[in-house]
Amino acid sequence: MTRHQKDPRPRRPRPGLAAAIGGWSARHRKTAVFGWLLFVVLATVLGGMAGSVQTTDQDEGIGQSGRAEQMIHQAGIDSPATETVLIQAKGFTATDPRFHAAVDDTIGAVKATGAASAIASPYTDGAIAPDRHSALVTVTMAGDPDTAGDRVAPVLAAVAATQAKHQELTVQEFGDASADKWFNDSFTHDFSRAEWTAVPLALGILLIAFGALVAAVLPVLLALTAFIAAGGLVALSSHFLHTSDDASSVMLLVGLAVGVDYCLFYLRREREERAKGRSPEAALAIAASTSGRAVLVSGLTVVVAMAGMFLTGIADFKAMGLATILVVITAVLGSVTVLPALLSMLGDRVAKGRVPFLGRRMNAPSENGSRFWRAVLGRVLRRPMVSAGIATAFLLALAAPLLGMHTANLTFAQQLPKGNALVAAQQRIADAFPGNPNQATVVVTSDRIGSPAMATALADFKKQAVATGLLHEPITVTPYPAKHIELVDVPMAGSGNDTTSGNALKALRDTVVPHTFGAVDGAQAAVTGQTAGSEDFNAQMTGSLPAVFAFVMGFAFLLMLLSFRSVTVAVTALVLNLLSVAASYGALTLVFQHGVGASLIGTAGVGAIESWVPLFLFVILFGLSMDYHVFVVSRIKEAHDRGLATRAAVAHGITSTAGVVTSAAAIMVAVFAVFGTLDMESMKQMGIGLAVAVLIDATVIRAVLLPSLMSLLGERNWYLPRWLSWLPDFGHGETAAELPEPRGAEQPADRLTV
Repeated sequence: MTRHQKDPRPRRPRPGLAAAIGGWSARHRKTAVFGWLLFVVLATVLGGMAGSVQTTDQDEGIGQSGRAEQMIHQAGIDSPATETVLIQAKGFTATDPRFHAAVDDTIGAVKATGAASAIASPYTDGAIAPDRHSALVTVTMAGDPDTAGDRVAPVLAAVAATQAKHQELTVQEFGDASADKWFNDSFTHDFSRAEWTAVPLALGILLIAFGALVAAVLPVLLALTAFIAAGGLVALSSHFLHTSDDASSVMLLVGLAVGVDYCLFYLRREREERAKGRSPEAALAIAASTSGRAVLVSGLTVVVAMAGMFLTGIADFKAMGLATILVVITAVLGSVTVLPALLSMLGDRVAKGRVPFLGRRMNAPSENGSRFWRAVLGRVLRRPMVSAGIATAFLLALAAPLLGMHTANLTFAQQLPKGNALVAAQQRIADAFPGNPNQATVVVTSDRIGSPAMATALADFKKQAVATGLLHEPITVTPYPAKHIELVDVPMAGSGNDTTSGNALKALRDTVVPHTFGAVDGAQAAVTGQTAGSEDFNAQMTGSLPAVFAFVMGFAFLLMLLSFRSVTVAVTALVLNLLSVAASYGALTLVFQHGVGASLIGTAGVGAIESWVPLFLFVILFGLSMDYHVFVVSRIKEAHDRGLATRAAVAHGITSTAGVVTSAAAIMVAVFAVFGTLDMESMKQMGIGLAVAVLIDATVIRAVLLPSLMSLLGERNWYLPRWLSWLPDFGHGETAAELPEPRGAEQPADRLTV
């Protein structure tokens, strides 16, 4: 053959990134495994040494409330944590000696703990209700207010002892420190319960799926090591971008789910190819080229989706976004590097530890898939138009309650379980002293603090505030003349996140403050507090929604287009994901806002959805839904590239992936549902919303709507305009296509099935 003649043999395409990484890991398996272990250990040790930096009020402040918090911070003022002890009697008033004795005993018991820097008696500060049957003892906690929750236990015990001594009265405590203690204790308990419940659940589902102990343990171990390593990376990165407790919860939730799923996809394909008679090397190469590639694409999609959280400008969202990105990247890294090395080491020993009966109940892997899914798909493909119509109608009906969704920052009472003692104490205090503890704080800075002009403005402020009927006495003023700042605390009507509270805040910000403090030359005033922070947070969320939605959807479309070289596949992916998200929103509204079926998960309709949950769900679900979409459509495209007609390729792709998608979805639903059993209402909403969405996505979307839609579109599924023909072709299963068909005699002795 001369140099001018062309080689008639087809040129072998270069392996993709996933195939190249998987091949290297299989050839250098000891290096890959020990390298992974070293990475996990280093990340954990360095993260532990560095410690994590949590978000602060200054980080989380947004809008006018954030500006007020910055004014306080810049002045060097640390607002102390305060506790209020309610003393209440039904048959006698505060002038009764028994009432006096209860107040004195409360003050004495709290003072004896040494945890308080100041204690105010209701007989000296006037904190006695108009009906004279209720009074408040105000306790100022000593030390750093951010850690007051760690030191409040003795105070709670002292108040409980006083209650036991004076059973004819009600003696109850509520405040900043006791609320922080409940949240800290609840978070620690819930996090531990979620971790120790989710892991055995995932392991149990994998045992049922694989029927072998080694294969079931492998994905769980990789997911846990990825989570541990990511925890160290989050601690290190928190010195640049502060982290939060919410970020830790989300990292566990997403890390365990995707880590197990990615390993499941990879291991399932390798076992399927071995069951067909491929050699161990060929089976691993095919798994790397196909499932490994799907893992890379879906992982990249989750990362891009989570990056959208940075556009909100909210510190907690940024923390959650970074934590999730790090755990997903770590899970992907482990799946495409250490997993091929471990499979190369183990070979068919990955099927060891067979569980009696479990493996035999599963169908052997084949090109035709399971009998159940063939039956379902057969009905769907016989009448694709009807199937698509029914599925779409069901999803739209489920999504309908979304139109009436009301979002708000849930109050303390709404976050806690029904019947909680702290909630009962807060409610009694609010009933006896309207507007307490729902207060706004007006932060005023001026060089004229203490001047006659400021005194006049303050008097006018009190008069106009009370005249609104939405702001109440006692209005307390804490001046700091040397720092040129004063804090004005104003009790507000309403629960804290209802319409009444919103109207009270509007009157304070738009009318009372501008007409009083705004009239003093050089003075600046900003309003903060629970209601103010909630309103500013919601405004920030609403304003950032278009940018986040556009970013996530735009990049998801681009990734699908590059991955499949099809405009149709990219568009249908967006539409199907939006339907799935909308349906989960509707279910969330139905359960948590209207209370339909809420008792089944230990809660009640609280009338609102936590304001951060919808955007968080959108970002997470848009990323996670791509797991199944990429995995299933990759298999369909792989079959189509090998010469099957689109309808046959759809049937092959759906049935051959049904088992692994079902197992993966079951793991995700189980992990997410665990969070639906936790005490905090926001965690319940997040967990149930994710579980419902994944369940819908893996059943109605992937088993009915996707195949019927692709069947109706036919060859138009692979439409790519000529002007986009320059897009690179990353290939789908080229390694599988190049290898010779396996010989029937090469069946492995022990098949592992899903």
